[in-house]
Parts: sequence; structure tokens; C-alpha cells
Amino acid sequence: MKKLIIILGVVGASLSAILVRYSDAPSTVLVFYRMFFAVVLLLPALLKGGIKEYKNTGFKNIFLCIISGLFLGLHFSFYFESLKHTSISSSVVLVDTEVFFVALGGMLFLKERLSKIGWLCIALTFAGSVVVALGDMSGGGLYGDILALAGAVCVGIYTLIGRKMRKVMSTTPYTWIVYLVAAVVVLTASFASKNYIIPVSGKNLLIGLGLTVFCTLLGHSIFSWGLKYEKAAFVSTAKLLEPVFASIIGIFVFSELPTVTTIIGGVLIIIGIVILCMRGNG
Repeated sequence: MKKLIIILGVVGASLSAILVRYSDAPSTVLVFYRMFFAVVLLLPALLKGGIKEYKNTGFKNIFLCIISGLFLGLHFSFYFESLKHTSISSSVVLVDTEVFFVALGGMLFLKERLSKIGWLCIALTFAGSVVVALGDMSGGGLYGDILALAGAVCVGIYTLIGRKMRKVMSTTPYTWIVYLVAAVVVLTASFASKNYIIPVSGKNLLIGLGLTVFCTLLGHSIFSWGLKYEKAAFVSTAKLLEPVFASIIGIFVFSELPTVTTIIGGVLIIIGIVILCMRGNG
């Protein structure tokens, strides 16, 4: 059941591509709105019980929450900047290597062992994401590829820290700090690239709010919730379903039929996730 909830979280995160399609704001600006609104919407729940939890949480754990938010913000910044310097396919594939960094990091730092079938499922799912990305073969660049790889490392560290922190902290107190720090990091990156958050349009604010509700609170927050119960490698691998769900949603919203490569890659991803779920222990 918990695995199913995590997969439903991927559905929420998949709406990101759909919502961004309607926006005319820079991606980093939208990410800032997304993080900022999350901080605001989570504040009532935080004040209800989270403040007390902070008092009982040591400085080391609070510091790790800040580091987690820093790497989430860096992930967004590196990923969106990479799209300016390399192809979407290259960027997506390299960011998806997160699954390997998380699996290796889980073994080295969290003592989470994966079976041979677990590794096979990860490899199969990643291969599916590569096939999906082959549908967008445009020119790439080394600098952009390096940025995308850096984005993968950053989101991998964010996931591993989340796995550790969710064993000692509730979801809301943990994610509130993470989103706050990520908002600051993305805001800094946005101003550095001269993408200012003002002036704003009502349309972009609504899209930012939609990204918050569906992609953050019903997406990333569910991933953070699930990290208490499932291995970091499973959560990271499940996120590779995002382009599959986005393609399915695109059929109904934009009447866009998926390409043959998307269908083949999607089938590989689904097979890998299903086997990983059935294995239970990965």
C-alpha cells in the first residue's frame, strides 16, 4: 500500500510538465513560486505541532534538514540551467542517473542492501528512461551535460538525507525547512540569471500554486513521507515513472499521442517498477 501511495505521488509530480506548458515565466521563477507557496501552505500545520518537534530535535538534525534543502534547490538550479546548454534528452537521462547514486549511497551510508533482482529492476527502469529520452535527439553540449549530472548528484543527496531524517522527524517539520531553504537557493539562482520574480502575472501565480499543490505537496512531500517506510532506491526508481504518466496525461490534455520510443521505454519502466514492488525488499 505504501508503495502505491508513492507511485500516486509520482502522478502528482508528473503534472509539472503539463502546468509548465501553460506558463510564460522562466522555470526558476516557477520553482520559486512552487517552493514559496509550499512554505506558506504548510505553515498552519507546522505551527500546530511542528514547532514543538523542532524543540526536541537536535542541532545536527536541523542542520541536515538545511543541507537537504540546499541540495534540492541546487538540483532545480542545475537541472533548469542544463536545459539551456544541452538537449532535453541528454539532460533527462543524466538527471535520471540519480537512481544509481541513491542506490550506491544507500549501500555505503545507510547500509541498505539491494538484491541482484533489485539492481536488475533499477537497470531496466533506467534503460526505459533512456529509450523515452531518445524521442528527443537534438544537439547537446558538454557544459550542459555536466550541469545535469550535478543535478542528479544533488537530488540523490537530497533523497538520501531525507531517508535518514524521516526516521527521526515527521514529514511536515522536515519538508518545511527543506522547501524554505530550496526557495532561497532558487531565488538566488533566479536573480543571478536575471530572471526576476517580479513583476508577476495572475496566470503564472496560479500555475505556481498548482505546482505547489500537485507536484510538491502531493508529489515531493509524499516522496519524503515514503522515505520513512521504503528504501531510498525504491523511491528514486519510482520517480522514473514521471515521464510515463506525463505522456498519458498529455494524451487527454493536449491530444498528444506518445511516440513509439516513449511507449517502448514506458513499458520497460513499468515492468521494472512492478517487479521492484513485487519483490518487496528490493
